[in-house]
Amino acid sequence: MANGNASITMKDIARATGVSVATVSRALKNSPRISKEKRDEIQAYAREHDFSPNLIAESLRTSKIRPTKTIGVIIPEYTHYYFSSILSGIDQEASAKGYSLMVAQSGEMYKREAEICKKFFENKVCGVIVSQAKDTREYSHFERLISAGIPLIFYDRICTGVNASRVVVDDYQGAFNAVKHLIDTGCRHIAYFGSPKNLEISKNRFNGYCDALREAGLTIDERFQRICDNRPDAEQVAREILEQEEVPDAFFAVNDETAIGILTTAKRMGYRIPQDLSICGFTNSNNSTACDPTLTTVEQRGVEIGRQAANILISKVEGLIPEESVEKRIVRTRLIVRQSTR
Repeated sequence: MANGNASITMKDIARATGVSVATVSRALKNSPRISKEKRDEIQAYAREHDFSPNLIAESLRTSKIRPTKTIGVIIPEYTHYYFSSILSGIDQEASAKGYSLMVAQSGEMYKREAEICKKFFENKVCGVIVSQAKDTREYSHFERLISAGIPLIFYDRICTGVNASRVVVDDYQGAFNAVKHLIDTGCRHIAYFGSPKNLEISKNRFNGYCDALREAGLTIDERFQRICDNRPDAEQVAREILEQEEVPDAFFAVNDETAIGILTTAKRMGYRIPQDLSICGFTNSNNSTACDPTLTTVEQRGVEIGRQAANILISKVEGLIPEESVEKRIVRTRLIVRQSTR
């Protein structure tokens, strides 16, 4: 039985009241085709269990009269270049097809992310596009959206515990190519700064890093590996590593801001970039060309990811892609070689 913390679907109501889903739908709309007694029973059950159908998505699929079309978008951080570029892509695709956006920031917090999903549900968005927060390890808030018939699309950070459509970059190959470039230019002791391992993108990028080292017959040195994915922490952690007796001759970082933090600290400590130390990031943000030397990085193509995520969602809402279909799209990366590597 559902409670205040778990939304139910029309299938649940139909099962509990012994009727078809179509009958539940008609009863909730006060159709005279359903007896008053049965309507009252179904409506009472729905109220008792806080049922709130996603009427916008349903009417978009079944009616020629289009209601307001709003897509809910959750981004981890407004200020992160990559997420803002994805948001731009979502907005471009949505605007072109007559949809508007309701955007919220999770701040990398599970609790906030769950609250946003609830708010989107209450506001009857026609679908949700989301990148999972770093500390999310429980997924019932996503599952409730799917159970309610609301299309859910993941981008960048996907939730492997939820069977939903997703758009990602080829994180593994992007990392592999970046580390191979470092190796091909003479680096042999390559440090890795990554995100928490519960995130799928972190696993894929770390595996790409490790496999590039293995292919070259190099040691995977745990002394040079850190969970560190932002600039302030990177400036401190890089100093700790570079003050050791044995130091790396290159760094591969999970994003550009982390790489720039490493670069800043290394220069302050007297290292020459790239003669003494090569540094490679992952994003190709605006800051990658604003630092000195300019940063070698993996381009993620955030705008294209946003466009494709919006395209899948709108296609589901409008019935062009079956509701139960799970779309998996991969956007290719490319290595941008600049001055921070040899």
